[in-house]
Amino acid sequence: MSLIVQKYGGSSVANAEKILRVAQRVIKRKKAGNKVVVVVSAMGDMTDDLIDLSKQINPDPQEREMDMLLATGEQVSIALLAMAIHKLGHEAVSFTGPQVGIITDAFHSKARIQNISPDRIKKALVQGKIVIVAGFQGQTPAGEITTLGRGGSDLTAVALAVALKAKHCEIYTDVDGIYTADPRVIPDAKKMDQVTYDEILELASLGAKVMHSRSIEVGKKFNMPIWVCNSHKDVKGTLITKENKAMEEVVVSGVALAEDEAKITLFRVQDRPGVAAKIFQTLADANVNVDMIIQNKTKTNSTDISFTVFKNELQKALKVVNSSAKKLGVGEVVSDQNIAKVSVVGIGMRSHSGIASKMFSVLAKNKINIDMISTSEIKISVVVAGDKGKLAAQVIHKAFGLGKGK
Repeated sequence: MSLIVQKYGGSSVANAEKILRVAQRVIKRKKAGNKVVVVVSAMGDMTDDLIDLSKQINPDPQEREMDMLLATGEQVSIALLAMAIHKLGHEAVSFTGPQVGIITDAFHSKARIQNISPDRIKKALVQGKIVIVAGFQGQTPAGEITTLGRGGSDLTAVALAVALKAKHCEIYTDVDGIYTADPRVIPDAKKMDQVTYDEILELASLGAKVMHSRSIEVGKKFNMPIWVCNSHKDVKGTLITKENKAMEEVVVSGVALAEDEAKITLFRVQDRPGVAAKIFQTLADANVNVDMIIQNKTKTNSTDISFTVFKNELQKALKVVNSSAKKLGVGEVVSDQNIAKVSVVGIGMRSHSGIASKMFSVLAKNKINIDMISTSEIKISVVVAGDKGKLAAQVIHKAFGLGKGK
């Protein structure tokens, strides 16, 4: 008997009808001879609705209280799904993250899982029950409720699959699998049958809204196969797995577009050792994630430093940077929210040349100026003007022949 962990996103459990449909799918898996653990997100837009409600009460709420509020969304979903399974004549039990021993650090709103003690889940499975777990949440060793950040239910599911030594983890969403690009931006994007952990990790971190990047990190570390499937249709999804020889023949696997970042530039920074370290240490201490970093040396014994952060952390980042700038004698700090990041990803890039020149040439041909460039072994990212982001993604996707007709 195999143990399978399934995760259903908010769109899959958005209303009573969809919850009943999920219950039927879960029961089908159980009837096929599997032990089933189900991780569920909050219904539909409930998390966003709770955030909006909090802002009406207090525009700047404490992160601890936000975690207390947002953790309730998943609790609604797990109870309703358990009720649906009971209605269909099968046994199920719902648990919150803390109830199944998910222990995290103390960083509210984007906590990291430190340990899982799944004994309670194992006991329920031995009793023949379908186990339903609230995604996105855990608790600190001191008993404080925490959340794992947006998309954290993916992380809950993969981490539980590892802790329980599951056969694989199934992530159910409202699309057929993982595509070469966002079909809403590029309708010609095609579904991939399989993709490596490294590729999807890059795509997820670069803005492709497929899976939580930290969930892929866990999957890769423990070699947990992950299927991304459609919760509404019985079609073969996309398998996220370790690299194999056949995958290396595909030079570029996908294109990602991120429109949720902003750029901060520090002009006339003193060109001496330790200044940049102090600037970025203050950002790290404030728990602000920094993405791309570019430094340009000038002829005046100073340097200009540009970097990107998520837009929702821009004000926090500016507050920190402005404080550091005064102490370090930085000439000027400016920000720009009108940017977009476009990236190409593929493990085949390791052994193929000319990817960068092809990418830059097609952007130049379409009169799209490049503001920042960042590369790794399997990806190239560029920052362009925000109103050029979608066009850049479309022409790059076409240039590399990633469409359905190719």
